[in-house]
Amino acid sequence: MQYRRFGRTNLSMPVLSCGGMRYQYKWKDVPGWRIPWHQQKNLEATIHRAIELGINHIETARGYGTSELQLGRILPKLPREKIIVQTKISPNANPQEFAKTFATSLKNLRLEYVDLLGIHGINNAELLDYTIRPGGCLDVARKLQKQGKIRFIGFSTHGPTNIITQTIETNQFDYVNLHWYYINQNNWSAIEAAKKHDMGVFIISPSDKGGKLYNPPPKLVDLCYPFSPIVFNDLFCLSHSQVHTLSIGAAKPTDFDEHLKCLPLLDKADELLPPILSRLETESMKILGETWVKTWHIGLPSQEETPGNINIPVILWLRNLALAYDMYDYAKMRYNLLGNGSHWFPGQKADKVKEFDLRQCLINSPHADKIPALLAEAHQLLGGAEVKRLSQE
Repeated sequence: MQYRRFGRTNLSMPVLSCGGMRYQYKWKDVPGWRIPWHQQKNLEATIHRAIELGINHIETARGYGTSELQLGRILPKLPREKIIVQTKISPNANPQEFAKTFATSLKNLRLEYVDLLGIHGINNAELLDYTIRPGGCLDVARKLQKQGKIRFIGFSTHGPTNIITQTIETNQFDYVNLHWYYINQNNWSAIEAAKKHDMGVFIISPSDKGGKLYNPPPKLVDLCYPFSPIVFNDLFCLSHSQVHTLSIGAAKPTDFDEHLKCLPLLDKADELLPPILSRLETESMKILGETWVKTWHIGLPSQEETPGNINIPVILWLRNLALAYDMYDYAKMRYNLLGNGSHWFPGQKADKVKEFDLRQCLINSPHADKIPALLAEAHQLLGGAEVKRLSQE
């Protein structure tokens, strides 16, 4: 395992972290006696495998159902000073509820303190306000920190880059959990802001939200040769020193194996990545056109600025991935989450695009004349049964 300094926490963070949202028994809380023995055994085997590999950062959240409760059966048996434990609590308009939720987390984990507490899901201005206003959730977290129950405070986010950057610029947080990987590099400016403030940078779900890379289309496999898409994406992310760790949402002990292949390649990333990056870009331009690839994102409105709350940037991005790289399964999964993802994945699909006049909201786009038709095409390509977030199932 390789390690990087996790910003101003000064923690020695493994470049691969053990994310806790896929090995738990249920996404909803259930009594401990209802957790099947084989489910608990699998989680414990996964944790033991992680520790054996040097992956000593265990990351979970109150919103991950039985994850904390199950981890509480193994974490106290591990050398406390050798593991880094992170949990996450969603901001609440009532800071006392936030405090109660944290108490539940600590009780579930059977620990006296957590190394990292993330304010979970600062995805819009309202949730940021719940967090940083006087007497808000951050003030509660600071009191808990003074009591020795939290070492460092950060935040996680699925929000737009401007909200992420605004939160970072408060300079109130030690680290950030955010999305950034090859297929979605929008948050790079936020990562640069985090570096300026010497914050730790944790990448959320690079293999799942980063393209369902554990089940890639053959075309993407060919384009990433001689590496698997997982190894390519890990190498791409970790070739940037501003990135400190990637979350591996392991469902079983062997789920770490493919990711380990990137470690001996890191020192050679500068020579290994360019041929693959060139192939991916060339293929994208061949299918979509060079002008479109370089300019499609310019002047697009947010879903709040769009009639029908249609999330134009996300829909066009998913269409690009489906057409250029045959990433239809991933694009369909994400597309059909629109309308059901609340602030975690906001906006609506394009099923009703013909009912709205988009001319005004697209006035700054160089492709304003053709985008309505492309949105309708995207719905034809990707539309299907509604998808819910895992925590809603």
